[in-house]
Amino acid sequence: MNQTVNPSRLFLASCLAIITTAFSFSIRAGILPQLGTEFGLTAEQLGFINSMFFFGFPISMVIGGIVYHSVGPKIIMQVAVVAHTLGILLTIYASGYTGLLLSTFFIGFGNGCTEAACNPMIADMYTSSKLNKMLGRFHMWFPGGIVIGSLISKFMTSAGASWQSQIWVLMLPTVVYAFLFFGQAFPKPKVEGVTSLAKNFQAMLTPLYIVLFCCMALTAITEFGPNQWVAVVLSSSGADAMLVLALTFGVMTVGRLFTGPVVAQFGQTGVLLGGAVLATIGIYMFSTVTGPIAYLAAVIFGLGVCFNWPTMIGFVAQRVPLSGALGMSIIGGVGMLSTSIFQPIIGRWIDSDHAAAASKGLTGSELELAAGQATLSTMMTFPIILIVAFTLLWFWLRNSKAGSVDENIVLEQPQL
Repeated sequence: MNQTVNPSRLFLASCLAIITTAFSFSIRAGILPQLGTEFGLTAEQLGFINSMFFFGFPISMVIGGIVYHSVGPKIIMQVAVVAHTLGILLTIYASGYTGLLLSTFFIGFGNGCTEAACNPMIADMYTSSKLNKMLGRFHMWFPGGIVIGSLISKFMTSAGASWQSQIWVLMLPTVVYAFLFFGQAFPKPKVEGVTSLAKNFQAMLTPLYIVLFCCMALTAITEFGPNQWVAVVLSSSGADAMLVLALTFGVMTVGRLFTGPVVAQFGQTGVLLGGAVLATIGIYMFSTVTGPIAYLAAVIFGLGVCFNWPTMIGFVAQRVPLSGALGMSIIGGVGMLSTSIFQPIIGRWIDSDHAAAASKGLTGSELELAAGQATLSTMMTFPIILIVAFTLLWFWLRNSKAGSVDENIVLEQPQL
C-alpha cells in the first residue's frame, strides 16, 4: 500500500462519495410520486420511507465517529460501499412498503458512513486556514450532485423510464469512489488529545456544543424538509417541481464555492443568522406564490440554506476541536435524526392539510396546491426559531470574554 497520503485523490474520492449521497436524495425525491402510485402508499407512508433514509444516516455517523480513530476512515468507507450497494439493489427489487423501508435504511447508512469518515479526514488533511474552504467545496457536491440527480430524474421520468432504472444511476458514483479510495493511505489526527473518547465527550458537554447540537436539529430540517417533499407539495403550483429543486441546489452549489470568504466576511454565526432569515423568506414565498415566481423563491431559499451544513461542521471543528471526529459526527447525525423524525410528521401534515382542503370543496390541482402551501407554511416555523437562536448565539459569543464561556470557544471573528 502507498504510505504517502494523497490529499487530492482522497478529496476527489470524498466528493464522489457525497455525490452518491446527493443522487440518492434527489432521485428518490423525484420518484416519490411513482412509488406512491405503484405501491398504493399514503403521504405518511412515504414520509416513513423518507425517514429511514435519514434514520440510517445518524446511526452510522455516531458509530463512525466513535470508531473513527480506532478503525480509521478506510474501513468506514468500505462499509459505505457495501451499504450503498445493498441499498441500491434492495430498492430496485423491492416488492412493497417493507422492502422500501429496508433498502432506504441501507442507503442512509452508507451516506452516514461517508460523512463520518470524510469530514474529520478533510479536517486532518488541511490547515485551519483552508478548513472552511475545503469543507465548503466538499459539501458543495451535495447540492451539486442533487442538481445533476434532479435533472437526470426529470429527463428519465419524462422519457418514460422506470423508477428502477433511475435507481441504477446511483451505482455509477459508488463504483468510482470505491476505486479512488482503494489502496490509499489516510491522514493522522492533527489535534493532540482528539483521539481520546473521554476528552471528546468532555468537550461535547460544553455549553457551546450543546447549543450547536440543538441548532443543528433545526437547520437540517429547514434544509431537507421542503426539499425532500418538493415533488409532492409543489406539484400543482404551476412551476416544475424538479426544476425548483435543481435551481435551489444549483444556488447552493455555487454558493458553497465561496464558503471561506463569506464566513471570513460575516463570521460563522452571522452567516447562520442571515441564512435563517433568507430561508424563512424563501419558504414563505413557496407557501404563497404560484407560477414562475416559485423559481425566485427557490433562489432565495437556496441562499438561505446554502452555508448551513459546512458552517456548522466547521464551527465544531474550529471552536470545539477536542470533540474530534465524534463531535463532528454527532452534529451531522443529529441533523439527520431530526430530519428522520420529522419526515412522517410532514407527511401527516400533508395528509391532514389535504383532507382540510378537500372538506372545503376543493378538487384537482386547486386541492393539491392548497394542501401543499398549507404544509409549507407550517414548515416556516423551523427557520423562525433559528432566527431567535442564532441572534442570541451571536450576542453571547460577542459579549463573552476569551475563556469566560469555555476554553474551546474563541471570540467571533473572521475565519479564513
